[in-house]
Amino acid sequence: MRKELVIALRVTAVTLVLTGLVYPLVTTGLARVLFPWRAAGSFVSDEHGRVVGSELLGQGFTSPGYFHPRPSAAGKDGWDATSSSATNLGPTSRKLRESTEKALQTLVAENPDARGPAPVELVTSSASGLDPHLSPAAALWQVPRVAHARHVSEDRVRMLVESLRERRDLLVLGEPRVNVLTLNVALDRQFGSPVPGGTSATRVP
Repeated sequence: MRKELVIALRVTAVTLVLTGLVYPLVTTGLARVLFPWRAAGSFVSDEHGRVVGSELLGQGFTSPGYFHPRPSAAGKDGWDATSSSATNLGPTSRKLRESTEKALQTLVAENPDARGPAPVELVTSSASGLDPHLSPAAALWQVPRVAHARHVSEDRVRMLVESLRERRDLLVLGEPRVNVLTLNVALDRQFGSPVPGGTSATRVP
């Protein structure tokens, strides 16, 4: 019995050291060497060098001079990275229909010059509530509002959106998309910030 107990304790200790210390340290070290930017959190800096967020986590923007992301149900006021979640409301939910209709009315009022129907993703939250991307169509739909707020031509803003279009991973995985934070930072770098503080001041608190 004592011999078996000693063997079990040794196996436990070795397993803890290998999986709890050695493996995490080795994988973290390799990631830091091979993918330093990704391993550090994929942080995005503005034109002044200030970190304004991560490419991997969506955040809210409310200023008309910036592209707005999908609505968020993460946390009480949305965009809470510590409370990633969806609404869990099904397609037959009356509450979902009412909130979608309200969001649509607000969206249309904020984008009076937008062409075509509003993309459904702009009035519905994602499963995580922290989706950092929009489809190119949803970003382009907002171009008239952003261009008007910044007093630049729609063509220039549209060209910027197209230049930041991300393709499918490995050419087959996912869909073409645009990172909202990266796009808004690029707007400030190319056209200047429409509000004091730039992207760091226009996010939803």
